[in-house]
Amino acid sequence: MPELPEVETVTRSLLPHLRGRLIRAAEFRQLRVLRGDPDETARRLVGHRITQLERRGKFIMMHLDGGGGIFTVHLGMTGKLLVGGSVGKHTHAIVQLDRGVLTYDDPRQFGRLEWSPEVPRSVARLGPEPLVIGFDEFWTKFHHRKARMKALLLDQKFLGGIGNIYADETLFRAAIHPLAIAARISKPRARRLYDAAREVLSEAIANRGSSVSDYVDAEGIRGSFQLAHRVYGRTGEPCLACGRPVRRTLVAQRGTHFCAFCQKR
Repeated sequence: MPELPEVETVTRSLLPHLRGRLIRAAEFRQLRVLRGDPDETARRLVGHRITQLERRGKFIMMHLDGGGGIFTVHLGMTGKLLVGGSVGKHTHAIVQLDRGVLTYDDPRQFGRLEWSPEVPRSVARLGPEPLVIGFDEFWTKFHHRKARMKALLLDQKFLGGIGNIYADETLFRAAIHPLAIAARISKPRARRLYDAAREVLSEAIANRGSSVSDYVDAEGIRGSFQLAHRVYGRTGEPCLACGRPVRRTLVAQRGTHFCAFCQKR
């Protein structure tokens, strides 16, 4: 699933193509990915210009002019927003602009498209942005939590945007075991976690995200941060710090990669 760095990359690659563009027509072909009636959603969009694009957590919000509301996209597992892309069997939305076309493709149909008059509840209930929250606020939210560390990082109400890849990479850099209990983590170790998350996410954004599956940005360009993964997807390979095999287990129903020697509870 595209996480914060991938969605940020898609948003940045969409911006020069969409900002200021007039929506001339919209077609929605798959009700599974659309919240609301397709004809009504199209009517809400047509005739409005896209004034701004904003990422929040794993969501992309397109703000429309003249009080036209917000069109929100969640890419799910395999969703792609593409500019100038061809229409195929997995194309579930086509937005005609006054200059160009925007398509939404999603083979597994776990994504979500939604028009709303204001910020939708799914976005409003997200926790703070990991790259924006200060450490004092982070510590206040963190130090009393009794959840396992991996599960807590995946909780979008705690922090918005971190998913499986970047939870594993963050915990490895912070030397914290994914099964450690948050409330038992000292403040200095929490600071190390906070710094590691910001470092990992910033590096991933600079490398246009991780293309571990079929993720590409809005122009069809793959990311390269997968080449810098230290534990994610490296089960059985030598830990880059100690040489012992990277392990894999399940935490919060998600495959979790870690070094049992380097990462302490």
